[in-house]
Amino acid sequence: MADQQVPKGTSSNDEIDLGQLFNMIGRGFKNLFNWFLRSFLYIKKNFLVLFGLAIAGAILGFGLNQIVTDKLKTEVIVKPNLESKDYLYDVVKEIQANMQAGDTIFFSKIGFRHRDLKGYDITIEQILDKDNSSDDNLEYLELLEKFQENGQFTDIIRSELLSKSSLEHRITFTYKDPKSGPIFTQNVMEYINSNNYYNELIEINQENARKRIKQNESLLVQIDELITRYSDKMASTESQMVEQRIILDNEKQSNITELFELKNNLIRDIERKKMELQKEKDAISIIYFGEPQLEQNSFFGKRIILLPLIFISIFFLIDIIKFLNKKAKEIQ
Repeated sequence: MADQQVPKGTSSNDEIDLGQLFNMIGRGFKNLFNWFLRSFLYIKKNFLVLFGLAIAGAILGFGLNQIVTDKLKTEVIVKPNLESKDYLYDVVKEIQANMQAGDTIFFSKIGFRHRDLKGYDITIEQILDKDNSSDDNLEYLELLEKFQENGQFTDIIRSELLSKSSLEHRITFTYKDPKSGPIFTQNVMEYINSNNYYNELIEINQENARKRIKQNESLLVQIDELITRYSDKMASTESQMVEQRIILDNEKQSNITELFELKNNLIRDIERKKMELQKEKDAISIIYFGEPQLEQNSFFGKRIILLPLIFISIFFLIDIIKFLNKKAKEIQ
């Protein structure tokens, strides 16, 4: 009998617990509904005030949009050559300092004759390569280190190391005047690339590259002549085909495979030097010179949206403070 009474007590407790749970859920929904109802009544009571604040903020924001001119910007993507990264950042800081000081004489010297420098600005940032991790760079340098004793790879290692260390940078010019802004951008970029020290280095580097190309082309002609002579002798007799060697002037032996390898290396070197002549024309290579564009703001950054939200938020804040003050007086 005692064993049969235990389940009955347990079942009764479960029914009581479930009933309490449903009552709590019902009260929760009722409180939520009451909260929505109070909010509706509050908004209904203050609808005219809220609507007036929204209209006033929208009108004021629209008026400010008409009065205040939005800024334009021009983005220029550059790449420093000949280890000129530090110079690039220093010269940008110099330009920024002259703009903050309102030094119109400095800008007149670089060709920008404008009395008012307000609204003009210049910033620079490095364009980071997210796919190029430090571990990958370390492995790459370790691989290049194996070829450091080979003279044929010296220029390759140097160019690759420079390309790894000098990434692209973005220079952003901001201004208000759509006519003088592009002129300002062009004059500043010309000034950045007017450094005499780097211009002399570029000139020397270009001259060396041209000489290197000319010498390599001359060597290619000689190698082609040797290969032609070898082919002729191969066709005339089979006695000179032993170990693929040719006797030149009865004194020196030359391996034909080495001649072909040397020819390919010279061709690759010529190609690299031509690319170098094309890329390194200035201390700071301009990869992309953008067109003027309007600075993009977020949706809530627009004055016509932001000001109504500010006015309504201030109204809610004042009402909350009044409510808290009333409750505080009741407690006292």
